[in-house]
Amino acid sequence: MFNSPLEQFQILPLLSFGVNLFDFSITNAMITTCIGLSFFLFIFYCLLSYKLNCFPTRWQLVLESLYISTAGLIWDSVGPKGQKYFPFLFVIFSFILISNVSGLVPYSFTITSHLIQTMVLALTVFIGVMIICGSTHGFHMLSLFLPGGTSLVLAFLLVPIEIVSYIFKPLSLAVRLFANMMAGHTLLKVIAGFAWSMMGSGGLLLIAHIVPLGVLVILFGLELAVALIQAYVFTILSCIYINDAIALH
Repeated sequence: MFNSPLEQFQILPLLSFGVNLFDFSITNAMITTCIGLSFFLFIFYCLLSYKLNCFPTRWQLVLESLYISTAGLIWDSVGPKGQKYFPFLFVIFSFILISNVSGLVPYSFTITSHLIQTMVLALTVFIGVMIICGSTHGFHMLSLFLPGGTSLVLAFLLVPIEIVSYIFKPLSLAVRLFANMMAGHTLLKVIAGFAWSMMGSGGLLLIAHIVPLGVLVILFGLELAVALIQAYVFTILSCIYINDAIALH
């Protein structure tokens, strides 16, 4: 057992090597990321290798549900203009979903519980949104920072506020996912350690440890729901940012 509930988030090198100042070590986070991506690609390869039929198999049903959910999000948030961004948003949604759910497997590693990982995903979305906005509107995209009908006096106050709020969009997107996943896994670890300590104490505590175990089962179900919801929230906020870039809201 770990001494601290936060030790489960440590990035440990499995194979260390580097060249000068560059570190190319293979870590548990890297292995988990590769396994998640490989699992995602393997399922698609297996499905596309066989004919899709009118009576879907279980895996085909799962992928069709992911497809329909993502397409519905884009249609409701962005509209017809957002359909061309479906592949990008579908990969983002699937990757976050697989990463969140796989982190609930015992002795696995949750890469979305690290701010650096969620920040990379958020910056990818943010840079993509800026490219979409710039290619669609050109220099007119600067009107995002100055609402229409604003007086010159208020402009000196509103423009810095709008710039700061715009810059903080990827940060809030990353911190939301990171904080929810880290807090949930930490709570599970604390409850599991408490139950383990009660069981090792013997006596009446050996019988009473069933209570925290029951709480742990309930929290595990809630954490599974959080893993699904956070993938949904990240994707729908990405859709909203893309819609703002297209419509200059």
